[in-house]
Amino acid sequence: MLSITRLFDFPYYQLEKNNIQDCLVTKYQGEWIKTSTQEYIDKANAISRALLRLGVEKNDKIAIISSNNRTEWNIMDIGVLQTGAQTVPIYPTISEKEYEYIFNHSESKYCFVSDEEVLRKVLAIRANVPKLVEVYSFNEIPGCKNWKELLELGSDTSNQDVVEDRKNHVKTDELATIIYTSGTTGTPKGVMLSHKNIVSNVLDSAPRIPFKESSSKALSFLPVCHIFERMILYIYQYYSVSIYFAESIDKLSDNIKEVKPTVFTVVPRLLEKVYDKIVTKGEELTGFKKKLFFWALDLGLKYEPYGKNGFWYETKLSLARKLIFSKWKDGLGGNLTLMVSGSAPLQHRLIRVFAAAGMPVMEGYGLTETSPVISVNDVRNFGFRIGTVGKPIQNLEVKIAEDGEILCKGPNVMMGYYKNEELTNEVLKDNYFYTGDIGEIDQDGFLRITDRKKEMFKTSGGKYVAPQMIENTMKQSLFIEQMMVIGEGEKMPAAFIQPNYDYLKDWAAKEGVDIGDLHEEICVNPLVINLFQKEIDRYNEQFGHWEQVKKFELTPDVWSIDGGELTPTLKLKRKVIKEKYKKLYDKIYS
Repeated sequence: MLSITRLFDFPYYQLEKNNIQDCLVTKYQGEWIKTSTQEYIDKANAISRALLRLGVEKNDKIAIISSNNRTEWNIMDIGVLQTGAQTVPIYPTISEKEYEYIFNHSESKYCFVSDEEVLRKVLAIRANVPKLVEVYSFNEIPGCKNWKELLELGSDTSNQDVVEDRKNHVKTDELATIIYTSGTTGTPKGVMLSHKNIVSNVLDSAPRIPFKESSSKALSFLPVCHIFERMILYIYQYYSVSIYFAESIDKLSDNIKEVKPTVFTVVPRLLEKVYDKIVTKGEELTGFKKKLFFWALDLGLKYEPYGKNGFWYETKLSLARKLIFSKWKDGLGGNLTLMVSGSAPLQHRLIRVFAAAGMPVMEGYGLTETSPVISVNDVRNFGFRIGTVGKPIQNLEVKIAEDGEILCKGPNVMMGYYKNEELTNEVLKDNYFYTGDIGEIDQDGFLRITDRKKEMFKTSGGKYVAPQMIENTMKQSLFIEQMMVIGEGEKMPAAFIQPNYDYLKDWAAKEGVDIGDLHEEICVNPLVINLFQKEIDRYNEQFGHWEQVKKFELTPDVWSIDGGELTPTLKLKRKVIKEKYKKLYDKIYS
């Protein structure tokens, strides 16, 4: 059996075991088009041969920017890596200025884009990027070279021996990719990950994922330019899982019903929205049906794994699954058996209720710099504990520093930051990577994250406040879409809140009250402010006096990736938000 040491070994490993016909599946013009394992490899080799004919050398950098996950991305990934060159995946939603910075910093020679919008941004700054030779697109775009030209250029197999020679000279500890973290402050950092970093992370995480060989179907929709989804795609290939690529987040609901996946990855904000939508539908029910819905929901919120709640609870849960939760499952395709969550802390209620519904969410933890998985829950063998991010994966040492910071050492820890030795030395010390997260390991070896070290702040009274924990708790309110706790150096914590405007308008209609139509009107309406005060007061009870949110301001804007308030994985860009609402900040603390 083939030994996997480089990223491009994964498809060959799959071919050796199973030449699956729906290895990669993308929807084009309303039709799902399947690519088999063999075709995947054949096209990747054609790309490699074409790149060699274009003069691509070992260690050249090639950028890939796609607005959606798709078969072409994966073929390009393998095709580039086989030549000894490196891929530079770029978030499509970042600014033109950031595009320019990444192109020049990485010295990318070629660029592959998905669509006209991405192409427009690249062309806008191309004159300022002297090293960029050519741009190709996946979609057919007039005036732009198409990636199929490379498939044609590589159709002549006469230089395949050169491709094989290049492959044979790629070592496992050599650079595979540079991933520029979107970051919440400053210019993007180029995280250098070797083949060994990512391969080891795949192989050491794989035993935690309960896949049946070549019998699972995945739906991929989180950005593949982020290491979380990319690493998961390699795990899918390792287990011969069929990978279907969602058309977009907007069409996710339709795609889930069409594909009927057994697994997909999520970020917490996405799962929160799914849950809120389900609860909103439950509230629209009447009479006995409504009582039954909330009986099941209440039962789900009390869920404990491994039958800890006893026989009677399990009996009632079995009934709830038949009557209510089965409909939840149908709404998510009917076959979903597992979700994997990363990127930010997941509300405990979501873990409980989805596990109760028979669709457990395995929460994990990691960073781009760790390829990314450090730990992950596993529903088998008592490896699932709510409130933790599971036990560290094999071959990785995790310890807690004196100040509570999580440190780790293992083969998945990055090579460093590209062209930034100073920053590298700040986080790689004594052979350990300093994560910047605060946590603890319990007596059974489960890791618990308490907050981001850089996001924790002190009030003027000297008390520490962990904003993420407060935000996560208060976002359980269906009225709160987004929230950012502020107050560093101030006498008390406060918050900027972006209301869930759709839910708020529905509430007003049911109550028969006029709160206005424009967001600016709604934000200053006394009825709305009073409603939010009650919500804040309700959740404040769970926190110490020094942690409680004493004041808040509602924001009329809907926070988004495009608006610049959120990162591509839907985390808050705290510095940006604080600057954007400086007037509200001054109003709170004046």
